[in-house]
Amino acid sequence: MLLRNVLRFALLGSVPLAAPAAVAQSADPVKPVARTDANSKLAHEQLLQKAKTGRIDVYFVGDSITRRWGATDYPKFLANWRQNFHGWNAANFGWGADTVQNVLWRLTNGELDGVKPKVIVVMAGTNNIGARPPAGGAEAKAAEIADGLKAVLDVCREKAPDAVVILMGITPRNDNPAAMPVIEKANERLERLADGKKVRYVNINAKLADKDGKLLEGMSPDRLHLSEKGYQVWADALKPILTEVLGPPAKEDRAPPPTGDPSAAGRPTGAKK
Repeated sequence: MLLRNVLRFALLGSVPLAAPAAVAQSADPVKPVARTDANSKLAHEQLLQKAKTGRIDVYFVGDSITRRWGATDYPKFLANWRQNFHGWNAANFGWGADTVQNVLWRLTNGELDGVKPKVIVVMAGTNNIGARPPAGGAEAKAAEIADGLKAVLDVCREKAPDAVVILMGITPRNDNPAAMPVIEKANERLERLADGKKVRYVNINAKLADKDGKLLEGMSPDRLHLSEKGYQVWADALKPILTEVLGPPAKEDRAPPPTGDPSAAGRPTGAKK
């Protein structure tokens, strides 16, 4: 019986998870945490190469909400990305299922080195909330997320001191009833991290959801990620800042080619993280 149970747990532990490194939590919210699955390691190598390619004036970093927008495996979202950002040399460094600590690890392990963007857009934190009520309560979880994103901002300021950093408020999610109180409390803390000059706080939630945090029709395909309509709301909020910092978009775009999920080959378009 004991041997059978051991084998059972071993087999369960080997089953791939839909979001393999949403598990990459840390007791220390400001400690970088590496993703250990092979697909994430390969994506990191691709992003390291991407950081050395072309010209990057606008650097997007975050989790899947960021990643899907400029990814080859989401062609409709990529078309929207190009429509909004062509000429501003924008590059996407998002990766699906990343927590704030995972984003922090990627930034401290080469993905921003030598890039020197003029604008950095940060969207992260929802994977720290997860799909279950936070064990320590909404306030504690919000503080953890804000502390982690403060560390992300510090790395951005260190590696790209001349950049304007746009810190995005965490977007609504309706897959977990306990999520919205955490999001609201975290966003209150994130707003206080901005100085209105070098760090700008942008919250688009009032255009994505109603006053109770319920996502509006057409803004999300799955109660968490953004639809094309949701991404357009985000783009409309960013473009005035990009125009202020960079001027109008040029006719030519010199950003590196977009990347995608390394494991996406052979799978239906859009059926990915």
